[in-house]
This record gives sequence, C-alpha cells and structure tokens, in this order.
Amino acid sequence: MLDEQADPGALNQTGIHQLISPDGHAVVDEELSPFVEDVDDAAILGLYSDMVAIRRIDSEATALQRQGQLALWPPMLGQEASQVGSLRALAVEDFIFPTYRENGVAYLRGASLAGIMSTWRGSANTGWDPHAINLATPQIIIGAQTLHATGYAMGLVLEGKDDVSIAYLGDGATSQGDVHESMVFAASFQAPVIFFCQNNHWAISEPVGLQAHAPIAGRAPGYGIPGMRVDGNDVLAVLAATRWAVARARSGGGPSFIEAVTYRMGAHTTADDPTRYRGVTELEEWGAKDPIARVKALLQSRGLLDADGEAAVTARANAVAAELREGTITMGDPAPMSVFENVYTEEHAILDRQREHYGRYLAGFTPADGTKLEGSLS
Repeated sequence: MLDEQADPGALNQTGIHQLISPDGHAVVDEELSPFVEDVDDAAILGLYSDMVAIRRIDSEATALQRQGQLALWPPMLGQEASQVGSLRALAVEDFIFPTYRENGVAYLRGASLAGIMSTWRGSANTGWDPHAINLATPQIIIGAQTLHATGYAMGLVLEGKDDVSIAYLGDGATSQGDVHESMVFAASFQAPVIFFCQNNHWAISEPVGLQAHAPIAGRAPGYGIPGMRVDGNDVLAVLAATRWAVARARSGGGPSFIEAVTYRMGAHTTADDPTRYRGVTELEEWGAKDPIARVKALLQSRGLLDADGEAAVTARANAVAAELREGTITMGDPAPMSVFENVYTEEHAILDRQREHYGRYLAGFTPADGTKLEGSLS
C-alpha cells in the first residue's frame, strides 16, 4: 500500500493499491492480494511477455508513422501494465469499449495487427468486427464510449446475462459531461459496467492537477459507485483491481470505478510535442517506475527469467513487430466507393443519391492505364 492522498472510495480507503513495488519486490495488500492468489509464476511471465510485445507494437508503429506509413499514432508507452492487467481480468464474453489508445488491448483481444494499423493509416474506419471479438471500434470523441458501455451494460441486465462491459477512459475524459451522465445511469440502474480510468497525468498538454484537485476515484462515490485507486504501473495490482470490479458486476453489485495511476511516457499523439509542456525531471521520476522493468526484476529475483527466457520474450515481440510492419506497408488502399459502406444498416435514399453523384464524379477521371476508377458508374 502506498501512503498517498486518502481516497474515500477505495476499498481500504487509504492510498494507492500496489502488489509489486517499483524495484520489483512483492507487496502484500489485504484487499487485493486474494484476487490474484491463482496467478502463478508462469502467469506472471505471460503478463511480462504481453507487456513487452505491446511496447514493441508501440515503438514499431511510432517508427512507421515517422516514415510516412501511418497518418497518426497515439503512443501507449508507459501504460502497458494498465492495458495488460485489465484485459487479462476479463472473460471473452465481456464487451470492451476503448478509446483510441487501447491498441495493446485490441491486439491481446484478437484484433489483427494489420487491422489495428488500418485505422491509423486511414484505410478503414475500424480494423475489426466488433461482434467477433467483443471489442467496439476505437472512440476518438473523448468520453463518448462511457455512454456506449453503460447502455450495453443496461441491456445485459434486461437480458439477465452475467457478462460485464468495461469503458476505458483517460483522466481528461472525467471532465466531460458524457462520463458523468454515464455514471448517473450506471448507478441508477446498477449496470454491470467498469469505468477504467488510466490517469496518465496529461490531458494532451494540460496536467491532471488542473482539473482534479483530489483523487479522481474519489468522485465515484458521489454517484453511489465504489472507486479504487491502483498503481497503474503494477500489472498484478491492475489485474486484481479489475477482477474485483468484475466480481462485483457479475454478482449484481453494479458499477465500479478504477483509477489506474500511470504515466504517459510518450507524446499524446505523434502530432504532439510534449517537450513544450513537461520537463525532463518528471520523465525521469516516472521512468524509475517503469511497469515492465519492475516485473522483470520480480521474475529475475525468483529465478524465473534467465537468458533463454528473455530471448524467447524478445523473439515474440520482434515477430509481432515484423508482422505489424509487413501488414502496414503492404496494405492496399480502399476502393473509393467503399466510403459508402457500413454507414446505415439498411438502404438510405440520401446515401444512394450521394453514391450516385460521387460515382459520376469519379467517372470523370481516367488513370494512366486507361481504366476507370473502381466504383465509377461508367
């Protein structure tokens, strides 16, 4: 347990829950430890491998954007424990409503790497079928996904299902009206939804202290929702906290709010320059709390990660990066007329007219090989 600001909504009502210290030592937490008693050494090694893999996704995608292969990329550097720990606490039937930064969650959920990249390359509106992997399309509008997650959870109650929905959000989103409306409805209808806030300390260029003068999780009890602060750089603590929230939801206990206190080590997106609003000292401070380094230290202290084991983890990460790069640079452009697909579930007269007009427009252009553009009406 970390002795920081008191949080009236936390399980033990003091500080931030933690199970692995920044230097890699196990920490006992009376409330959370029981939720990870089944997590053995092999499972911890798996969590470590997951985090290394999604960090490699992040670095490769950042490089691809700089090389002109992606239009934009939202780095997740430093937030690997929050994404891996929370995802691994969910069942495959549970529905996930992400922001634009949960690309590690998408990969671990089963989205293809090329599919994930297609959105950021501008080749598709989404890179997967939401119903196939129970993962909604990335939400760019800040906080809107909390409404979707709450509505979905309300539907689960009506259908008598014990599944759970989870909405990922950032610290900046907690100032959006959508989030507060979602929490009102979630509490009123005791919806089985988890609000998972990754407090990475920066809402683009604005520090969290500007909008939150007290722990964010402390807001949840005002809606009748229990809140918990957890070390977001501690994958075991995040796993345990999310399991706690899942157990509450499945048993009819209603919504929960988790504030995973982490840090965005990279830029808000590759269009951002964080050096304009934060200093080196802050990065150094949080670099010492690196989520991957602490699990590696724990594994090594237990004799569970030798040179061969590390080589295997690295090989997996490199294979993931190679697949990502190949899928990105060989990705074809979408057919011009595909912009009209998946707009409405049924035929729509206005869309039909727009399709016809656009088709006639395209018909006026002839490529160098003399063929007409795909989808033109001529």
